[in-house]
Parts: sequence; C-alpha cells; structure tokens
Amino acid sequence: MSVKEAEAVLTAPGAKFEMETVTIRGVPTRVWKNAPPHMAALVALSQTHGERLATIYEDERVSYDAQFRAIAALAADLAAGGVKKGDRVALAMRNLPEWIVAFFAITVSGAVAVPLNAWWTGDELAYGLEDSGATVLIADDERWERIAPLRAQLPGLRRVLVSRAAAPLEGAERLEEVIGIPQDWAHLPAGALPDAALEPEDEATILYTSGTTGKPKGALGTHRNFMTNILSTGYAMSRSILRRGDPLPEPSQKVALTVIPLFHATALSSGLMGAMAAGHTIIYMRKFEAVRAMEIIEREKVNSTGGVPTIAWQLLEHPDRHRYDLSSLETIGYGGAPSAPELVRKIAAELKSAPGNGWGMTETTATVTTHSGEDYLHRPESCGPAVAVADLKVTDGDGRELPPGEVGELWARGPMIVKGYWNKPEATATTFVDGWVRTGDLARLDEEGFCFIVDRAKDMVIRGGENIYSSEVENVLYDHPAVTDCALIGIPHRTLGEEPAAIVHLAPGTTASEAELQAWVRDRLAAFKVPVAIRFCDEMLPRNANGKILKRDLKELFEDRAAA
Repeated sequence: MSVKEAEAVLTAPGAKFEMETVTIRGVPTRVWKNAPPHMAALVALSQTHGERLATIYEDERVSYDAQFRAIAALAADLAAGGVKKGDRVALAMRNLPEWIVAFFAITVSGAVAVPLNAWWTGDELAYGLEDSGATVLIADDERWERIAPLRAQLPGLRRVLVSRAAAPLEGAERLEEVIGIPQDWAHLPAGALPDAALEPEDEATILYTSGTTGKPKGALGTHRNFMTNILSTGYAMSRSILRRGDPLPEPSQKVALTVIPLFHATALSSGLMGAMAAGHTIIYMRKFEAVRAMEIIEREKVNSTGGVPTIAWQLLEHPDRHRYDLSSLETIGYGGAPSAPELVRKIAAELKSAPGNGWGMTETTATVTTHSGEDYLHRPESCGPAVAVADLKVTDGDGRELPPGEVGELWARGPMIVKGYWNKPEATATTFVDGWVRTGDLARLDEEGFCFIVDRAKDMVIRGGENIYSSEVENVLYDHPAVTDCALIGIPHRTLGEEPAAIVHLAPGTTASEAELQAWVRDRLAAFKVPVAIRFCDEMLPRNANGKILKRDLKELFEDRAAA
C-alpha cells in the first residue's frame, strides 16, 4: 500500500483514525475525531485498566487504579491549597511514579504543568520557576536541594511539596504527607477528579526549549496537543503494518522500558499519553545501565525501548548481550538525535526488532513524522512521512513553498502545534505563522511525503537527545576574563550523535587551559552543555561578510577527535 492508500483506509468514516476539521486559533485544522478531549478524560480512561501495572520503578509497582487514586488525592489537595485553573505548577524530579501522579493532578485541575529539566542547575531551575510564574513546586529531594538556597529570589513561589526527602525540610512539605508512598496508593480513598470544566484548547503545559538568545523559551501547550499524540502514535503503527501488507492486529497491552526523561516532549507526549490510554506498563530506571536494562528486558518481557540512538548502540555493542533473552523486544525507537543507517540495519538484523524513528520538537509536542519497520530500512536517512492530521512544507527564504526534492526550511502544522511561547509575543509572531510553525530545520520532502532533515536549527547541538544552543554556552565562555572570541559546534559522536566542542581565542597576555574553561562552564550550566573538547585559536575566528562566524570551517580542528 502507498502512504496515501493506507491513510485512506485508516481515516475512512467510522474508522478509529477518522478525522474532522475544527477551527483552532482561527485556522481550520484536521484533528483526530476520536481523541480524548483533555487530560481529565484520559485519566478517567486510565482508571478502567484497574490492576494492570501502570509503572514499575525499581521494586515499586503501581497499578492504574492506585495511580488514579493518588492523582485524585493530590488534585484535591492542590485545589484545597488554592490552585486555580490557569495557575502554573512546576514539576522538578527524576522519572519517578510521583512524576506521573503530579503531572496529571496538575493538569486535571485545569492548572498548567511546568515540567522543568531535572538536569538543570539551581540557577537554571530558578529561571524556569520565575519565568513561568509558578506558585507551587512539586520536586524530589535532589532538585529541592538545588532550588532551596535560591528560595528568597522566588517570592511568587508560595508552596513546595518534596518527595523522598532524606532530611527534615525547611520551607517545604513532604509530598508523602498528602498521598503517602507509591506502595500505599492502592489504599487511598477512591476520590473523584475535580470538575475543572476543561476544553481541548485550554492551556496544559509549559515545556522549556532553548532559544537562539540562549535563554530557554516556554512552549505553551494545550490539552489537544497532547491528546493528538495518542492517536498519532497508533496511526503511525497501523500505517506501517498496512504498508507491510499485514492485517491490523487486535489492540494489546505492552511493556515499555523508558530511559529518557519525562520532562522531554518525547517521553511525555509520545510515550506516556498513549500508555495511559492503552494500559501499557512503563518501566523507569534511575539511571540507564546496559546490563541492568537487559536484565529488566528479560525479566519483565519488555516489548519496546529506546529514546535516543545511544540506548540502541549500548545494547547492541555490549559484550554480554548474548547472555540475556531479549526476544520480547518488538520495537526500538528513537528521535532527537541523528542516527547512522548502520544502526537501523543492526537493530533489525541482530536484535530482530523493528527500528523506529521520527521527527518532532517541543513546539510540536513531539510527533509530526514517524518512521518504522521496512519503511525505515528502505529510507534510513529519512524521519518518515507526517501523520495524517499534520502537514509539512519546505520553503525558501521568502516563505514560498518549494517542490519535492528541494532543500529549504521545514514548516509544520496540525493540532499538535503549541499556542506559542510563554510571555514572548515577538518570538511567537516570528515562529508561528497562520497555524504553521517555522522549525528552523533544513529539510527536503520526496514525492511520497517522506521527510529528510539535512541540517538542524542554526547553532544547535543535539547531544544524545539533549538540545544545546551554542549561544548559551558561548555567552558563558565570553564571561571568562581571558576569552575574547569563541564558538560552539557539534562534533560527531557514534552513539550520542554529536557532542559540544568549543573554539576560543584568548586576549593577548592572558592564559586559560581547556580544563579551566570546562570547569568554568560546568559551574554555570548543566553538565551536558559542557564542551567535551576546546581548541585554542591564535587569531580571531573566521567570519563572513556579515560578521557571522564560519562554524563549518572550524570543524576540521576536531578531525583528530572524530577519527579517534
């Protein structure tokens, strides 16, 4: 079946993936007719999975019924504490069962969840809290330790709930005093969800994404944005099956091992939303370790894993892989970082799993295109075609649409596109145009609609799925008294996709070592943003006629490292 033929079958009137057109912010938009309208409907649906396991974290196992009870209890407590529709409630913790409960308790209440990057420093977390105007913070012990010293700088933060605190708390409450520990959630009263009069276009989240100014921007997402991904994921899998020539199977509940953070749109939107609807079990690891992951896959009969190419490489290349039964793995999917065609073939040949890939961004609430199975094997450089409710186009510098095969800026539209950037009207007006989001990525589309990203947004380095904007790191380097010129670039890395590296020019008469500058950045930014290598240039860095640094000319300085 062609892509168009599969789409016609799957979206026919009365079919599960039937579409309808609604007006969103003045723009007629195709939407999934059968998608849940909002988070509260999704959480109510999840309760019907009863004693099916929702999450596994180490030795903690939480059923869907127990999770629902905890969500209802925390939502009631937030409302009693004065949280109203539209209030921002921040969430800062590692992937814990409490993360899911907190996120849904916030959103079913009509409040706006602000999941903060758990890898951020205290200053970066404080920025997210201040910028979003969060009045309540739900954090784990480690994140609270980073934020607590800065509490005086956050007068708008009136309440803090901390999970798994190891020591007495000052200025915060224990989350366990409200909902208990995960093992006890099954014994909570069977409360009801609040009646928040939710609508699909109500604001649900602020997810932070780096911007070209170096400061993160908050992408303002709606309930519809997230509900769209539930059917987009199912649609993409069904399209792949039809394209293969197989009949569509009956729905079944799966087990997934998730090793990417929930504060990312990929894990949150592409992963968690669909799992809640279908009753899948998600296993979370405190930290990814290949042997531990293979033990879990064997013991729990895991059906899918991935997240970024790094995970697949570590499983494939581990010397002890053959000691474990990984035969339950059906799919290994990833996005957020480029991957080698070699990886696609190895997943299919050595793990006997279907490789999967896709393209999206925070501004698209994750999934716009998907790529899996035979399609991916045949076009390993592509990120797949758009799902049926989304449109893609490639434009020239003046915004004119280009024909298939030509490279230009990729634009995307559909019900997954966020409303804009939180409190940044100018950036919103520049990026979001008549329902389209200008991605900044350079791409081409083939005749069948398969998308090929040929370059990424200017100055962005994607390290194992983490976005690093050059300007943010460059600004920190410029603050060093010895640095007068600098640039951050991405250098290839086999498993991470790429890593950040810097080139600097020092002021005459000054000195600075690679280790010193790396420590300088590490003290001011999250660890994943620290350049893995720094080269020193005797002259000012090369620039074009407009004064822009010619970063392509600098990559040869790291050829020795790439070769190694």
